Parts: sequence; structure tokens; C-alpha cells
Amino acid sequence: MRSIQTLFFFFALALTACVPDDKSGPDQTGTTVTIPTQGATSPTSYSNMSLVWSDEFDGSSLNSTHWTHETGNGTNGWGNNELQFYRPQNTSMKDGHLIITAKKEAFGGKEYTSSRIITKGKKDFRYGRVDIRAALPKGQGIWPALWMLGANFDTVSWPACGEIDIMEMVGGNGRENTVHGTVHWQNAGNHAQFGGKTTLSTGTFSDQFAVYSIIWDATSIRWLVDNKQYHVIDTTPAELDEFRRNFFFIFNVAVGGNWPGSPNQTTAFPQHLIVDYVRVFQAN
Repeated sequence: MRSIQTLFFFFALALTACVPDDKSGPDQTGTTVTIPTQGATSPTSYSNMSLVWSDEFDGSSLNSTHWTHETGNGTNGWGNNELQFYRPQNTSMKDGHLIITAKKEAFGGKEYTSSRIITKGKKDFRYGRVDIRAALPKGQGIWPALWMLGANFDTVSWPACGEIDIMEMVGGNGRENTVHGTVHWQNAGNHAQFGGKTTLSTGTFSDQFAVYSIIWDATSIRWLVDNKQYHVIDTTPAELDEFRRNFFFIFNVAVGGNWPGSPNQTTAFPQHLIVDYVRVFQAN
């Protein structure tokens, strides 16, 4: 989580209709969660592609065949001076949604708790289209991320493993209307990165669901929100070979850190990252 070729296909993304039932109520962490009833959705199939993996988060608990919890505060706050302690208890399921809850509570020597889940060693992929439908938290110092790391992380470490940030948002100061897509890699022994961003004309990404996507092949990675491309990188140069290997998923909500800064008196807790689904499609 740090800071041209032809697109396969475009499919129109439909807005979901309002539904009459109340989506507010406590989750398994004991906090009240309001699940948006509006926002973009995405197809369950694409021409000349097959769905190779998905998690629709329909169970009563996180699927342990797909995901593992990472816990604690890492080294130097996961390398970013983050302030939270990651705990499994901050992950819950509600009405077919994954919910990661950031709380202001003392635990493990930290003032905040949250969750971080990974598919490392269980599900990793090279190339394809990734669609993640999610509604974001908000507030100064809140930092949700939907991202990927190279599956060889344990042997070559970061940034040589490569990193693909499908979506990051840093809360506060009116920034909740902007999301970022970035890659990180190692170039001649040094950290390199290249990112783009997109900003809503009205509202914020916490108001309703959006679909965060990448389309990734051997020559490029493209970033889309609600099927509209906003960023692309040509990965054909030899120094970008990291992006021709397998990657696993990481979903988390950080609190504080170098990029967003610390929470302040304006930050309301708890905050929730709500994920409806993650789907991976690959060419036939």
C-alpha cells in the first residue's frame, strides 16, 4: 500500500435500484453498519473471458480457504507509520457483504484497531480483469485499500515483488471524492512508482457503491472506476517484469500513516469498508 494497448471490452455498468428494506443494523463486531442501497454494479460475465475466482461474501464468516488475517502493527506501522492494530475481530459479514471496521479503541499498545486480510498462499493470479464492488469509509486519517502484492514477496521482499494498488483513498480535507490507482516496483535496485487518480464530480466514495477494476495483461495495466478508465501503465519495459508474475489480494483499512496523516477531532469512529464482491476474469 504505497504511493498502449487496446482495451479488451467495455460493458455498461448499471445503477442498482433503491431497495425498500432497511440495511442499517449491528454487525458481528457490535457496531452499527449502514450498507448503501445504491451505486454501480458490474456484469457476472464478459465476452471471451471466464470467471476464474470470486468471493461474494455470502457466508456467516470469512472464508478461510480464500483469506488469512494479518495481525498487529507490522514493522514501523506496516512501513507507513500507521497507527492501528489489526485484529480478526474487526472483520464481519452482513447481508452478503464483507465489512472491515476501524475503531478508536486501545489494543496491543495502539489507540485504534482494524483488520487486514490477504489471499497469500491461497489465491493468486496473473493477468485478467478484477472487479471489486465496495463502499468506502471516510474521515481524516482513514486509509482504505484494495490491492495486490507479488506472490514471491517472501523471497524477494518489497518492492522487488511488485505492488498493484487497485484502489486507495485517503480521508480528510475533502479527499473522499478521489481514489488512486498505483503500481510500485524495483528499478535498478531502487523503489519506483507510477500512479493516477480520479475524482467524482459530486459526492464521495462513501455515499454509495462503486466498482473498482483493473484490466491486466502482459503489456499493460488499466485502472477503471464504474467501467471508466482513468489510468494506464505500459508494462513492456524489462524493469517492469514484476507485473508478469502472480499476485495475491490484500484488503485493509489503515488508520493514520505517512500519506493520510493522523485522525483528529473531526474523525468519526467506527468507520467501515464494505465489500460486496471481488471477481477475477481471465481470457479464454
